[in-house]
Amino acid sequence: MISSAVASVLSADMLRVIDVPTPYLVTDLDTVADRYAAFTTALPGVRAHYAMKCNSSPEILRTLADAGAGFEISSIAELRMLQAQGVDPAGVLYSHPVKAPGMIAAAAGAGLFRFAFDSPGELAKIAENAPGAACYVRLRVDDSTSVFPAGNKFGTDLDEAYDLMLLARRMGLRPYGVTFHVGSQCQSTGAWRSAIRQAGALLERLLDEGIELTMLDLGGGFPARYGAGEPSIEQLGEVVEQEIALLPYRPALLTAEPGRFLVAEASVLAAKVIGRELRGTEHWLYVEVGAYHGLMEPMQSPGGWDYPMSSSVAEHAEQPTLPFTIAGPSGHATDVVGYAIPLPAGLTVGDVLYFGSAGAYTLAYASNFNGFAPPTPVFVGGVR
Repeated sequence: MISSAVASVLSADMLRVIDVPTPYLVTDLDTVADRYAAFTTALPGVRAHYAMKCNSSPEILRTLADAGAGFEISSIAELRMLQAQGVDPAGVLYSHPVKAPGMIAAAAGAGLFRFAFDSPGELAKIAENAPGAACYVRLRVDDSTSVFPAGNKFGTDLDEAYDLMLLARRMGLRPYGVTFHVGSQCQSTGAWRSAIRQAGALLERLLDEGIELTMLDLGGGFPARYGAGEPSIEQLGEVVEQEIALLPYRPALLTAEPGRFLVAEASVLAAKVIGRELRGTEHWLYVEVGAYHGLMEPMQSPGGWDYPMSSSVAEHAEQPTLPFTIAGPSGHATDVVGYAIPLPAGLTVGDVLYFGSAGAYTLAYASNFNGFAPPTPVFVGGVR
């Protein structure tokens, strides 16, 4: 079945009458707005800055801007996209911890003033290209309970974070805040509990140096619903509020960087079956969209990826299922996006598969690899 979050608008009956050739990714903008409202209700007082790397479609950016969201960027190109939608750079967070010097200068020139960092080298670049800027340090926290851990690519430990904030002050920068990332699609409320406590330890140590931080940024990792087991946003909100109450003080600005949570459940990917084969005892389906055309995340996830799925053929709902291996259309041997996926036994060439909760990273990762077109974006609902 398609994700319950989109079933009311993107029902199977509606999907079957969309007059767009497959493959396409249809997004309900009202669901995007609803997810934002759910986030702000569950985490009152926390300002949501959408992590636009997740899906930077102008329609989504406009929907979230109209709803009151802030934004988080990783490049100057992303900032330019926001400016095209009328977003003030002064309200944007530049949370990528390693930035090209020219991008720092361009962002500061546009009016952006808050920059993340996690090393002395990054501080030097910020001090040179954005003198006097507000800086927030990224802590390295436990991300082992996420589907996509961040590993050691970014972040620093508590002791070094303390030293770096003192260094930032000496360099004429403004020690502004602390951030972290518990890993994408985090499966445990305990990850936020532990990370906020680490941030609290830094807040307390810096007080002894006369530094009171303005911002605590809870980062990303807020999970969307794909199958079962993900903590709800309400559960996460309770944990966050409990831990913030235990901090040595409540920073004036509480922020977070949700991405997947806001957009994943709003979209359904439609892709036609172009081949069905029996290879030994294994049933294979080949579809129009593969890992290199939007479905990269199944390749990145060690345990696979469970999109809620259905078929365009209504009669299939009454059929028994078979375990299928699902492969993309390209000639690359790694272009396989699912194993032992239970789907109707009667699926055949020409049928359309619907992948629910497909709004996160699908378009961002899509390419024309091997000459196969990525999904066409389609938008319903909202004011476009």
